[in-house]
Amino acid sequence: MLLELAQNATVPVINALTKQSHPCQVMADVLTFEEHRGPIAGRTVAWSGDANNVLASWVHAAARFGFRLNIATPPELDPRPELLTWASGENAAVTVTRDPYEAVEGADAVVTDCWVSMGDEDEGRRHNLLMPYQVNQKLMDAAARDAIFMHCLPAHRGEEVSHEVMDGPR
Repeated sequence: MLLELAQNATVPVINALTKQSHPCQVMADVLTFEEHRGPIAGRTVAWSGDANNVLASWVHAAARFGFRLNIATPPELDPRPELLTWASGENAAVTVTRDPYEAVEGADAVVTDCWVSMGDEDEGRRHNLLMPYQVNQKLMDAAARDAIFMHCLPAHRGEEVSHEVMDGPR
């Protein structure tokens, strides 16, 4: 519906958030990274969790801004194949792994989002699938020493992110 509106509008249309993407959030995250750590080009961002709309926008950003994006997600919640095909066609440095520690190793930023969004079903199953992908202090310790943590918010402490990371200095 948003694409149809944009194609027929006589004024600019901005995608603030859809089920497929969340570009405004990721633009804000890239700005935050650059304000705190300098240019994001050539750096590494790690995603741990569900391959949702926020992740889709991180994939788009990796292609446009020239950073490496390491994605850790369970196979049941993989990114859409067409998104990864698009990224490959754009020569984006995007990798998918099942191991969050592999994704996060040496990363300059670690990012996640809530595990259950509006309209998602089977909350208990999703929690069980995603618990190994929780961003906790042990996972952050695998990232670069000065890595920052980012979250779309609102965060569910003790679920996708531990209290110590959410309240920590990074």
